[in-house]
Amino acid sequence: MAWGAPVEEEKKLEEDESVHPHRAVKPVRVLMVAGGTGGHIFPALVVAEELRARSAAAEAEGRSYEIQFLGTGRGLEARLIPAAGFPLRTVSAAGLKGIGGWRRVRNLLVLPRSAIETAVILSRFRPDVVVGLGGYVAGPAMLESALVGIPTLLIEPNAVPGFTNRVLRPLVKFAAVGFTETAGPYGAKAVLTGHAVRREFYAVPPGEHVPPFTVLILGGSQGSAAINNCVVRSLPLFLKWDEPPRFLHQTGEREYNAVRQAYQESGVPAEVVAFIEDVSGALGRADLVISRAGANTVAELAAAGKAAVLIPFAGAADQHQLGNARALERAGGACIIEQRELTPEKLAAEVRDLLGAPQRLKEMEKAAGSLARPDAAARIADLVEVLGARR
Repeated sequence: MAWGAPVEEEKKLEEDESVHPHRAVKPVRVLMVAGGTGGHIFPALVVAEELRARSAAAEAEGRSYEIQFLGTGRGLEARLIPAAGFPLRTVSAAGLKGIGGWRRVRNLLVLPRSAIETAVILSRFRPDVVVGLGGYVAGPAMLESALVGIPTLLIEPNAVPGFTNRVLRPLVKFAAVGFTETAGPYGAKAVLTGHAVRREFYAVPPGEHVPPFTVLILGGSQGSAAINNCVVRSLPLFLKWDEPPRFLHQTGEREYNAVRQAYQESGVPAEVVAFIEDVSGALGRADLVISRAGANTVAELAAAGKAAVLIPFAGAADQHQLGNARALERAGGACIIEQRELTPEKLAAEVRDLLGAPQRLKEMEKAAGSLARPDAAARIADLVEVLGARR
């Protein structure tokens, strides 16, 4: 993991500025390439917010950042990025990993259009630094940027690098990694920064863990059919408890009505919602979390210091969710039930064991918190500054 190189670059930049203190400096243009899922978008927004804050603080010194986002315009990015006050440029893009047949052929035909649209955006914005978080949007943008000499920074949030990020490895200047075990594949380019997580997650208060317990269920922004189905089938088992736990259940839009009806018919106390806007607030109410294991979710659990039962998505490319879950499990902050082993009996037994041992929950929370790095966004922004100085 390389720390020496960025520090030396910053010192050189400071020396240059001391020689030319009144030199007019143009804003450093940063293109953030993030789209598709919250796991890509939220960390990118946190880093962008850090850079925007630095711009405001350093404006008198003539240093500032001009930030734009590149995405697909579909899904979360179309709502979240403009709402945060950042321009969003969109391109046609489609994934190739894990698909076949006609769908793969159709997506391959999108690549030339994606490459042309990306080239147009690069030529118009002329970024000084391109920051990518993986996924099929990042591939063309990072490749084209590297080919024309624009410094690139890769943010790898997963314990197991994804397909796009593995392909891009030879082209990037730095790779900001969230887990220690991720650094190896990137060699000297790796910088262990931790995960950039929204500040409100670090403010989640520790739980008291007294009955009635609250179990938070997060299947991801789109929900999880496997988790929803298993929880619904387990409700009769929870009813046998002397005091059943209360559930706060994010279902996803598609299965909201069916899951809500199942809770009503079972008599188990629950608050059922399609999507939770205030996830940090929900974590603050929870004694235990049942969740998928996307990199962003695992990072938020660590920041909030919450114990979890993780059910990695079995269809995730390269099994990266299982790798993320293993990282939190090794730290002592989570238990894992792989989807092929998920049954109502196993899930209910795991929840009973954990809620029945409040001291163990507290130990797991402390262990989860040990993975959190509150200064991760600042560390990643430092790398952007270093690359921006090279322009």
